[in-house]
Amino acid sequence: MKAMPTPGEVRYLVVSTFRQLGVELDSAMDVDETIRLDAGKCVSRTYRCDGHMAMWLVEVGILQFYDEQGNMLRTVNLFQQYRPVRMAA
Repeated sequence: MKAMPTPGEVRYLVVSTFRQLGVELDSAMDVDETIRLDAGKCVSRTYRCDGHMAMWLVEVGILQFYDEQGNMLRTVNLFQQYRPVRMAA
């Protein structure tokens, strides 16, 4: 079973990673987010700040980070990072 992270969790990861990559952010509100829909279903989210970009491919659970020139800097498999948690009955 795949554990799907919430958009808030992914946004937090994007902001943290941008900061690790040297992007200057005063707050998470500095990141512009675009949602791509296909037949009413969210298929990707793109995050941009200071020339850097991150793209979350929702169905495959991949988050990729790019620099100002479009070079891929990092890839995160969100399905490995967010494992399902058992809930008590």
